[in-house]
Amino acid sequence: MLTIMWLTLIFSAGLVVLYFGAEGTLHGAVGIATRMGVSQLVIGLTLVAFGTSCPELSLDISAAIQGNADLAFGDLVGSNIANVGLILGVGAIVYPLRVQMRLLRAEVPIAISTSLLVLAVAMDGVISRQDGIIMLAAFVLFVGYSYRAARQESAKVQRQIEETVEDHSSVGKSAGVIVVGLIGLVVGAQLMVYAAVEGAQLLGISPLIVGLTIVALGTSLPELATSIVAARRKEGDIVVGNVIGSNIFNMLLVLAIVAIICPVNVATESLRVDLPVMIAFVAVLLPIMVRGMIVTRAEGILLVIVYFGFLGWQVFLALRDVAVGA
Repeated sequence: MLTIMWLTLIFSAGLVVLYFGAEGTLHGAVGIATRMGVSQLVIGLTLVAFGTSCPELSLDISAAIQGNADLAFGDLVGSNIANVGLILGVGAIVYPLRVQMRLLRAEVPIAISTSLLVLAVAMDGVISRQDGIIMLAAFVLFVGYSYRAARQESAKVQRQIEETVEDHSSVGKSAGVIVVGLIGLVVGAQLMVYAAVEGAQLLGISPLIVGLTIVALGTSLPELATSIVAARRKEGDIVVGNVIGSNIFNMLLVLAIVAIICPVNVATESLRVDLPVMIAFVAVLLPIMVRGMIVTRAEGILLVIVYFGFLGWQVFLALRDVAVGA
């Protein structure tokens, strides 16, 4: 019991360090990009979206380097489920999310297609390095498309995107913040991976389940806080955009890099349950977006209930594993 308590403390400390590392890296990168004259629209579409996936990127690369690709895969799938079920759901409960950005109407089908692509490349039981390269190429195409589409948005929507990246720091200060932030990302990720792997071994449960639940929930907490703040400001585009953008970044960028570092073996259970559940959560956005471009409170409550139902199922599987191993 004492060991579990220590591992919990280590995991929590790693999460805090990871969060501030991600914030520092993002703010520093925004500062330098702004000083270099990069369009705020480009920064808002790329760096900010990248920032929401930064915790997953750091943690999952650390896990892949250490040979724990199962943990990384579970975190990415679990984070994508949490993005829609928890973050979008809670945001809609705080205030109904009205979407004005035309770009998001295209991004929802792209997010669904991306999830289907991951399922397709995983059907043979492994996401290989070649699969990772294909997904990375798709990511580059997505970024290029997003920029071109964003330039066609209304002036009001463009200002809303640009307002998320205001930064007046000097280049030197921004560079220093990036260095400190990167150190935080590495240290925080190492602590979380260590605690998650040791905890899974100690309890006798699969690293995949740990990634799908505790790790995914932990790396999604910063996005949850951001979602609540944006929803209270009635910025539905920002909430929905961050959720969809994060899902696409997680699959096409983070999972691609993880697979290139260490090919990911995909369990049969993931093919039958986890990936279809992830696809279902993303697919549910399509009728919501088509019907009025708004996520209502009732829909938000339903998303949260279904998400915690999925979480409960994963906890049941974990307890079953413990009982079998006892």
